Amino acid sequence: MNNSNFFSDLQGKINQALESGPAKDIERNVKAAMTSGFAKLDLVTREEFDIQAQVLAKTRAKLEALELRVIELEARLASGAATSASSTSTTPPPGAAPSATAPFPAQPEDPTIVLPPHLDKSGDTPINKP
Repeated sequence: MNNSNFFSDLQGKINQALESGPAKDIERNVKAAMTSGFAKLDLVTREEFDIQAQVLAKTRAKLEALELRVIELEARLASGAATSASSTSTTPPPGAAPSATAPFPAQPEDPTIVLPPHLDKSGDTPINKP
């Protein structure tokens, strides 16, 4: 009998015994118990977590846009109150730099938000606004 055949036969018999033996039964029982236990807990899947991360990123971007809009409106309100209080012209002379209270440029009406690369798992796909 060849030594390599002996060891490969022995290895095959050990693997077969482990697959059909109590160790495999214990493994199956533990997996079933863990699956049952996880089902009772209020856990989310990775897919659900990723969706919520995208929703959070979209909400954060919308919040930042709204914060800029509030700053813009406050600046307009402040400049409107200043112009009604003074009787001087608020039109700057030609070639003058814009004032610090000048309103921000209008926000583009782009219906999509692009996630940062670390959150966007799908590549270049933007998230559509509702």
